[in-house]
Amino acid sequence: MTILSPADHAAMSTVARTTGRALVDQLVLHGVEQAFCVPGESYLEVLDALHDSPIEMTVCRQEGGVAMMAEAVGKATGLPGVCFVTRGPGATNASAGVFIAAEDSTPLIMFVGQVPTTIRGRGAWQELDLQAAFGGMAKWVVEIDDPDRVSEIVSHAFHVATSGRPGPVVIGLPRDVLTMKSAAADAEPFRRLEAEPSAADLDAFHDLLLSAERPMLILGGGCWSEAARAAIIAFAERHDLPVATSYRRSHLFDPLHRCYAGDLGLGANPALVARIKAADVLALVGGRLGEVPSQGYRLFDIPTPSCKLIHVYPDASEIGRIYTPTLGVQAGGGAFALALAQADAPARPRAVSETTEAHAAYLAWSQTPKAQPGEVNLGEVMVWLREHLPARSIICNGAGGYAAWMHRYYRFRAFNSHIAPTSASMGYGVPAAVAMKRLHPDVPVVSINGDGDFLMNGQEFATAVQYGLPIVVLVLDNACYGSIRLFQEREYPGRVYATDLKNPDFAAYARAFGGFGVTVERTEDFAAAFRAAEASGLPSIIHVKLDTEAMGPEVTVSSLRAAAQARKA
Repeated sequence: MTILSPADHAAMSTVARTTGRALVDQLVLHGVEQAFCVPGESYLEVLDALHDSPIEMTVCRQEGGVAMMAEAVGKATGLPGVCFVTRGPGATNASAGVFIAAEDSTPLIMFVGQVPTTIRGRGAWQELDLQAAFGGMAKWVVEIDDPDRVSEIVSHAFHVATSGRPGPVVIGLPRDVLTMKSAAADAEPFRRLEAEPSAADLDAFHDLLLSAERPMLILGGGCWSEAARAAIIAFAERHDLPVATSYRRSHLFDPLHRCYAGDLGLGANPALVARIKAADVLALVGGRLGEVPSQGYRLFDIPTPSCKLIHVYPDASEIGRIYTPTLGVQAGGGAFALALAQADAPARPRAVSETTEAHAAYLAWSQTPKAQPGEVNLGEVMVWLREHLPARSIICNGAGGYAAWMHRYYRFRAFNSHIAPTSASMGYGVPAAVAMKRLHPDVPVVSINGDGDFLMNGQEFATAVQYGLPIVVLVLDNACYGSIRLFQEREYPGRVYATDLKNPDFAAYARAFGGFGVTVERTEDFAAAFRAAEASGLPSIIHVKLDTEAMGPEVTVSSLRAAAQARKA
């Protein structure tokens, strides 16, 4: 197969080409290197054009996995992840990944094969109204009806997906249009535009900071870079500021740095929550302070917090949406951090004891796991991983009760070392791990999953085998939908219903696909199992069997039932 270079594709733009070919040419010139798909006859012309392109395509097993892989790439790079799915059931399968991109503010472009324009509106086979299906979650939904507008529409999609609050774009590809000749000239290569703070914004920020007795920074959102992370760490150190990270954004700050105060997510350290409530100046940089980091919208008064709130966010429509800030700044978190590094402002008076206390509270909270029922202590497993995995390792996960142990005891030392949905979507861990291993083949990638979580997209383990991607997948099996069981025991103690699971042998599942599989039933056996998985050089599954009694780092079924009885009494 002959692979055409970007220059070859540019040269081809001077001659008539099909819309499908023109579309792929646009992706190449906009810098797309990875894409994901489940093939469909609705976009054969695009597949034929991709045959000769430098874009590395990953063929997946289900469209939900396709969109999640592309979303993971968007989350990790800040540039649109790209995927292709077919019409009707293919698009609706992929909607889970589009929803994640919308909730997580991730740039994503999903191309959907569509019925020919000549039969549109007749309820044709697998016809789907894309605007009706995706209009509530995508930033833009459009179909390429005119072959001469392909470069215009694709260019605009890249700008829309990355502008303001980033998010997903869905583009329909009518089958007949893809084979038509396009006279469209190539667009200029896309360049992401990002709002930056003004000098007045920076002055006002520093004035509020200097006036504070109990300041606090909370970092969140996307639009960050390695350089921006380093800049905000240096700024916090210079001004001696305690820093928290919002839900599933803890990779934005080194957890072992003396200014780190902890993760403001589910099951947050009560000492951290109390510290944030007591802050007199609080700067939220990059994030939205949604339901989870705001602890159910209970951290501050709505609409006007008692503290002086600084909200830095790339989309002006989000500033003041829930909380009225003392200072609102339209800027990306990363752009703001880099601007702070360049600003010439005096450091605030040092309050080392306060910052030291905040960090000490985080260390005490996350250092030593509590004893728990059963032969496997999941907290000790997380501690082993944090002590033995290289700092640059990437952890991917979906959703489930198991995540409470991970957020509390694992430490994400490097930028982008945690790729997970803030929407807490199940089934994300394996597709994301496949995408990260495609993106970073030399970096260790570990997927952490619950048992119910894994089987929502576990078939993408076959994709890892197909492409020889030696990811290590942990399946944490407590024979139930753990997080739902926890709430069930809390609200309806002893009345377990619809949360039990009868699971397969997940290690045998791995071997059936051509990977490595091993089962762990005791904490002390985990290290050897993990090393064996790594040594195999194969995609691996470690089936970890947990006691259903353990519901969280300090929560058991018995304790939940006892608390419920006490409430009744």
